Amino acid sequence: MLIRIGFDLTFDFPAPAATLLMLYTHPSRAGSLLEPQRINSDPAVAITTFIDGFGNQCGRVLAPAGQLRLWHNAVVRDSGLPDPVDPSAAQSEVQDLAPEVLRFLMASRYCETDRLAEIAWELFGKTAPGWPRVQAVCDWVHHNVTFGYDFARPTKTAYDVYYERRGVCRDFSHLLITFLRCLNIPARYATGYLGDIGVPPCPLPMDFSAWTEVFLGGQWYAFDGRHNLPRIGRIVMARGRDAADVALTTSFGPSRLVKFSVITEALAEESPPPATPAAAVTYR
Repeated sequence: MLIRIGFDLTFDFPAPAATLLMLYTHPSRAGSLLEPQRINSDPAVAITTFIDGFGNQCGRVLAPAGQLRLWHNAVVRDSGLPDPVDPSAAQSEVQDLAPEVLRFLMASRYCETDRLAEIAWELFGKTAPGWPRVQAVCDWVHHNVTFGYDFARPTKTAYDVYYERRGVCRDFSHLLITFLRCLNIPARYATGYLGDIGVPPCPLPMDFSAWTEVFLGGQWYAFDGRHNLPRIGRIVMARGRDAADVALTTSFGPSRLVKFSVITEALAEESPPPATPAAAVTYR
C-alpha cells in the first residue's frame, strides 16, 4: 500500500540560531520512499545532513531571525501488514546481548530505572519471561495511564507518569521502556508517523506518534502502550534511548513554534506524489 506522509512547521526565531532537525524518515525506510526525501524551507536556508550515533538522519540549519517554515511531503510504500506478533519470542540473557543492544537496558533522561525497579518486579516478576512478560507490561501501561494532550509537559519522566497515571504517547512509551529495562529486557524509544489505517478514525488532529521497540528473540518488535494493538503503517523517523535522543528540533537559542501540522494517510496505488510548491526552495 501507499502512504502519504508530511509535515508543515513554522518557527519564530528572535535571533539567528543553529538548529538540529530530526524530521527525516529513518534510513531503514529509504528503500520504501518513492522519491528522495527533501525538506523545503521558506526563506531558503541550506540544510546539511548527518547520521547520529543511533543511526538517525539529522539535519543542521542556521535559522535566520524571523519566521522559518519547514515542510515535507513524501509517499512511502508499505507492506500494509500490521505489526509482527510472536508470542514465542524469548528474552535474551543480558550477558548475550550485543553492545548496541545492551545500551537500551540503561537508565536515561526520562527513564529512571533506579526509581522504578522494585515496583516493576513487584508488578511483573511472576509473569512468564519473554513475549508474555512484555505484553503484560504493555497491558498494564495501557489500562492504567490516561491519554490527553493537556497532560503533556517536557519535564515529565517515567516516574512521574507512574504516579500521575496520565500523559501523551511519549509518556506511555517512557513508562513501558522503563519497566522493561528494570526487568532486563532491552527497550528503545521510536517516533514517527502513524495514521488511522485499519482502525476507526481519531477525531484529534494528526500528530507524530511515539511507540516502543523491544528486543526479543534476536530482533526488535513494536509495542504501543497507548494503543496496545498491532497497527498498520508505522513509518519510523528516529530511534533512541528516550525522547531526549529524538527531539524533532533542537535550537541553540530561543524559538517559538507557531504552526504545526502532520499528514499521514493511505492512498490509492495510482495516486501520484504531491508536487513541490513553485515558491519553495528545496535542499536535500
